Amino acid sequence: MMQTRDTLDRVLGTLDIGLRTVWGHHHAHRARPEDTGPAVDEVAMTEAERTLAGALMRVNHVGEVCAQALYNAQALATPDADLRAHFDAAAADEVDHLAWTEQRIRELGARPSVLNPLWYAGAFAIGLAAGRMGRQASLGFVIETERQVEQHLQSHLDRLPVQDRSSRAIVTQMRDDEARHATEAQDAGGLRPPPPVRWLMRAAAKVMTTAAHRI
Repeated sequence: MMQTRDTLDRVLGTLDIGLRTVWGHHHAHRARPEDTGPAVDEVAMTEAERTLAGALMRVNHVGEVCAQALYNAQALATPDADLRAHFDAAAADEVDHLAWTEQRIRELGARPSVLNPLWYAGAFAIGLAAGRMGRQASLGFVIETERQVEQHLQSHLDRLPVQDRSSRAIVTQMRDDEARHATEAQDAGGLRPPPPVRWLMRAAAKVMTTAAHRI
């Protein structure tokens, strides 16, 4: 009876997180990266630069929506309490990313992706499947996901306008956090998935980022 109640509580908690991720407003536990150092005086950008920055930050926001889905689905699926705590801790970092990107999108005059419910549902389904594959495979999925996200964020740093110091500071911190998540998953015993799975993950990510850049 107690186990059934605990499972129901986790299911309801995961549902609540999903609803708040897709439709809620988020508050970071950490200050935005540029707020931890000298004040950033943003140089005026052209309209084209603001549009590009807004689109790139929308893509990054979608990535954080998917991260919440992946981590919370894996936490729900695994029977391993230690592994569940690992996923919950990583998801907490991703809430900061979610809040930072959401705020920056608004500042740039852009909007989040209208397809966020679809992105969340798809990532959640993948996370459930990964979470049922056992400790090594589940953590391995995290390693590969975070390595790909790290590369993706670096590519955005190469594309963001030099003047957009706020977005660049956010993306830099996100990249560093994702690299740490990958290292922690590897140290916890994760094994990267085989090449065909990695290629499939890259293809799926390409579809998502291409669509989110525009919609």
